[in-house]
Parts: sequence; C-alpha cells; structure tokens
Amino acid sequence: MEIKYFDRESESVQNELVYGDKAVEWLYRSTMGKTLSKLLIKKPISILYGVAQGSSLSARKVKPFIKNFNIAIDDYLPAEGRGEEDPYGSFNEFFIRKFKEGKRPIESDASLMPAFCEARYFAYGSLNEKVSIPVKGNFWNAKALLANKEWTETFQDGPCLLARLCPVDYHRFHFPDDGKILDHYTVPGVLHSVNPLALKEVPEVFAVNERQVTIMETENFGKLAFVEVGAICVGKIIQSRQMTGTFKRGEEKGYFLFGGSTVIVLGEKGKWKPDAILLEKTKEGMEVYQKLGSRIASNRD
Repeated sequence: MEIKYFDRESESVQNELVYGDKAVEWLYRSTMGKTLSKLLIKKPISILYGVAQGSSLSARKVKPFIKNFNIAIDDYLPAEGRGEEDPYGSFNEFFIRKFKEGKRPIESDASLMPAFCEARYFAYGSLNEKVSIPVKGNFWNAKALLANKEWTETFQDGPCLLARLCPVDYHRFHFPDDGKILDHYTVPGVLHSVNPLALKEVPEVFAVNERQVTIMETENFGKLAFVEVGAICVGKIIQSRQMTGTFKRGEEKGYFLFGGSTVIVLGEKGKWKPDAILLEKTKEGMEVYQKLGSRIASNRD
C-alpha cells in the first residue's frame, strides 16, 4: 500500500512510511479481517491496547521505531522526570512527546491561521455535498460531524481543514488563535482506523467514530468547531486543560494516546479560507504535510 503526500516545506512529493500498513490492509480487505474488525472497533479493545503501550515493557519498541521511521528525536523533550540518556519509560511516553522550545514557532501574523497539528491535511473552501475527497456522502458535512443541531447551521457550507495524524507524528494539537470556548461535548461511537485505505472501505468513518467537539469563538477567524476523532488503538483523547474560558494562539489543547487519528476544524462561511496550495492538492487527491505552527489559512480577501 503506497500513500503519497506533498511536503509543503520542501515543496516535494514524498512516500509515507506507514506503521502497520499490512495489518490495516488485512483488517479492511480480507474476509477474516472484516469479521474481526467488528470486535476491534469497540472501545474496550482500544483502551486495553493503549494500556499495554503504557507499560514499561513497551519501552523496548521506542529505539527501533525511531530508527525505522527516521524520527528527528533531537527535536523533542524527554518525558517529564527523565533524562536524555533514557528519555521514555514506555511507548506511550514516546508517543506523546513534546517539542523542545523553539522547534516549532507559531505563525504570529493575526490574519494567518497556524497549523494546529503536525499532520497531513486536506482542505476545503466550502464543505458541501460536492466534496468527494477523501470521502463523499451525507456523512461528510457539519450536521454529521458535529451531531448537534445547535451548531449545524453555524458551520453549514463553511471552510474545513482535515488533519490526519500518523503513528509516526507528534500527537499533540493546539489552539489556532486567541479566543474563548463556547461549548464542549463528546459524540459516542466506534473506533475504525482513519488510514486512507480504511476510508475507502468505510467512508462514513468520521460520522461513526467517537469524537470530542469543542466550539470556540476566535479573535481573527470567527467561530471554529474543533473535532478530535478517535481511531482504532487510540486509548484516549486527552484534553490538556478544562474546556472552558479563554485560550491563546499556539497553546496546547490536548493529545491522543497511542494510534493514528484525525483533527477536523470547521469554520463559518466566508470568515477564512485555506491556502491555495492545500485546496489545489486536495482536488488532486493528495494530502499536504504541514509542520505545527506553519501558515495554513488566511482571513484576507
């Protein structure tokens, strides 16, 4: 299984190094895998798997993972209370690693939105029934994603950024602007993989997977709906602070425990638009890789 993406910083097309690619392909394409997936997408299974990644025995996987996936580990801090010589006591400690100060500067121009995740992005100027990448259908709109009629109209046909986080990525997500939190709630669901292969086989993933939704009012981009989507083997979605009150641009919002997952941000129609390169590549069916804090959208005409 080959997945290509456009690296915005180097302006080049790259091949993604996929963790567990053969397992995902077997799970979603083989007869036996499809049968087993009905059990594996249940939340208790992913929670148990997440617990295993938090054990001291799991730490032995860290060094091979860093080597196999070319992780620039010098960019990251050791886990709290640990030193550089033995930085992570479990695979989960490595998985939720933090960047060192200054490694990911946050875009400071108030009219420009910084990337809220270090991830592979699809972008849409208007999320409506014509959208077909990565999935198409009545499960890919504000009503289905938010599952809350109070907010559906606010975000109907507005812009959208979809950030896919791979297991190799930094797994913390951040507020994209100064503002205040208006609402926060959880939408129950199952935990399908968010791998592109899984999306082809189960296109309703974002409407059926468990997710947490935060509605926020920002200073420069109007109201935003911040949707964190759980995925198979993601033990938990952790909010780093209370989902009330005010927040600052670049402040950490939360993180995923082990697994790949997705963050979707919806906006109000006409308030901002994703950068042209993201819209262009999305139409081609190719994700754009962006570093945390780099420019990704604008409120300029």
